[in-house]
Amino acid sequence: MIGRILPPLFSGTLFGAGLALGGMTNPARVRGFLDLFGDWDPTLAFVMGGAVIVMAIAWRFVPRMAHPLFAEKFALPTRTDLTPKLIGGSALFGMGWGIAGLCPGPGIAALVIQPSSAAIFVISMLAGMGIIRLVEGNS
Repeated sequence: MIGRILPPLFSGTLFGAGLALGGMTNPARVRGFLDLFGDWDPTLAFVMGGAVIVMAIAWRFVPRMAHPLFAEKFALPTRTDLTPKLIGGSALFGMGWGIAGLCPGPGIAALVIQPSSAAIFVISMLAGMGIIRLVEGNS
């Protein structure tokens, strides 16, 4: 049991620490990055660029691996089409990111740094996830 918990716990902790160190848990910095025509703050472009470089390298290893280190198989997306649901969800995500200055990963990581304001975001995010499941009839 402990062997199954440690890898996601370690990777989640590392991810959260990276988000905090990179400034992604600071809503003012995120909104500054999104403000292209105002007082633009380009620092998060380096955080995203670093993530893209790491993933580009990681994707080179995936075809050579029979399975991930801690799973039976890879869970890779199979769909390549753009649906209205995907476009609408992306637009809602972007609007929420711009308004709150947080997205799910940084919002959860921010619970450690600024629990009261991050909790409002996380509770709202979970409520939205619950509402869409009710509307779509998924459990």
